[in-house]
Amino acid sequence: MPRVEVELPIAVPPEAAWAAVVDVEAFSACMDSVDSVTITRQTDDRHRTSAWAVRLKGSVLQWTEDEVLDPVARRFDFRQVTGDLGEFVGHWAVRPTPGGHSTVSLYVTFDIGIPLLADLLNPVAADALRENATQMLSALERRLLAADAELSVLPTTREAEEEPDLV
Repeated sequence: MPRVEVELPIAVPPEAAWAAVVDVEAFSACMDSVDSVTITRQTDDRHRTSAWAVRLKGSVLQWTEDEVLDPVARRFDFRQVTGDLGEFVGHWAVRPTPGGHSTVSLYVTFDIGIPLLADLLNPVAADALRENATQMLSALERRLLAADAELSVLPTTREAEEEPDLV
C-alpha cells in the first residue's frame, strides 16, 4: 500500500500543538481543503468517530473514521470505516523538540480500492495526499502561531494591575 508521511516543526509547545491536532472539527475554519469534519460519536475520552469531507485535486473525498486518541503519547490513530477509498489508515503525532517547540506529523497508508488501476492511480493519489497533508500542517501552523501571537500581546495580570487608570 502507498504511504504518505509529512511532518512540520512548529514553534509552539507540544501541549498547544496537541490541542490543535485533536480539535478536528475546527480544521475547516483554517484549512482550505477541508470542507467539514464532524465528530459523530465519542464513547469515551480516547475513542471517537468522525465524518470528513476533503477536497483533493478537484474531487471531494468523504469518509468516516474511527479514532483512538493517546494524549500521553500525543498521538491519534485513525482507520476509515466507510468512505471513498478502499482503505485509509494512519495517525497524527506531536513530538517535543528542543526549545519547548513541537514537530507535528501526519502518516497515512491507503488503497484506492480499484485494483486494475492501482499502478496508474496510486502515485497520483500519493502525490495529491502528500500535497494536501502539507497544506493541512501549514494551516495548522498558521493557526497556532496566530493564537500564540495573540496571547503574547495580552498583558499579564501583573502588567494589567500596574497600569494606571486613565480616568
